[in-house]
Amino acid sequence: MVFKKMLSAFGVGGPSVDTVLTNPNTRPGLTLDGQVNLVGGDAEAAIEQVVIGLVTRVEVEGHDTEYAGTMEFHRMVVSGPLQLAPKQQLSIPFQLPVPWETPITDVYGQRLHGMTMGLRTELAIARAVDKSDLDQVAVHPLPVHERILEAFQQLGFRFKHADLERGHIRGVQQTLPFYQEIEFFASPQYASTIREVELTFVTSQRGVEVILECDKRGGFLSAGHDAFGRYQVAHTDADRVNWAQVVDGWLRETTSRYGTLRSQYSPSHGHGHSRGHGMGGMVAGAALGVAGGMIAGEMIEDAFEGDFGGDFGGDE
Repeated sequence: MVFKKMLSAFGVGGPSVDTVLTNPNTRPGLTLDGQVNLVGGDAEAAIEQVVIGLVTRVEVEGHDTEYAGTMEFHRMVVSGPLQLAPKQQLSIPFQLPVPWETPITDVYGQRLHGMTMGLRTELAIARAVDKSDLDQVAVHPLPVHERILEAFQQLGFRFKHADLERGHIRGVQQTLPFYQEIEFFASPQYASTIREVELTFVTSQRGVEVILECDKRGGFLSAGHDAFGRYQVAHTDADRVNWAQVVDGWLRETTSRYGTLRSQYSPSHGHGHSRGHGMGGMVAGAALGVAGGMIAGEMIEDAFEGDFGGDFGGDE
């Protein structure tokens, strides 16, 4: 009997949790619907709470190092305390709002190389090891994102890689403690001035702030450098403009006005946008509470291994 009690303290013979999503595909600003299915174990269990959360992999830059960690950036309690009888089956439905700034993971049904996203379910059990479950989620672009990505392809840019950088872009209203960078190799028509472009969307209910970082080639007497541009787009503009023309204009303007933008952005760490390692980063962490914490475990990588599908219009 003592042995049995010890086993249940380690979660053996305890309750199990399995989350089923109605549809794992979603978009920023929509919801993820599903149900958490609980099955009682060998003995009655006191469940303290059932929590679901969106998790992803984020790049973190330290002073001399860069590493990737798993971050939960949005969570919701789907059930408070409840008693689960032996072998009892219980389903708890939920609707999780997807934050507007949630990064895009899939374009045209293809996983963006470098992106992971999952919905983690946590079962907190009194006096026992917590149980968890992880389900893959695909976040598709909103119409305006799609048009801008299409424009880059029309202009001959090739997709290289996407990742999430922890921190904040100076002067941009962000609610999440990271931002997405979608990287492209420059197309032949821009190759004389640009090596690569990093595209960042910071999305809200009203529209999208588009941040471009162009890796400019050096000239005969000048070194290469990064040039930045920031543009506001409304969701309602999606089908109103010629996006290839607009994006071409952004790129030309961005690469021609490097001098005026340098002071505005003052890039740190010799790379990219100024990171919110100071007060901004602290405020975001405090507001998110547990959700802002990094987890060093390999769980999300293991869960997604071999699940990336194809690549969006480019090379690995």
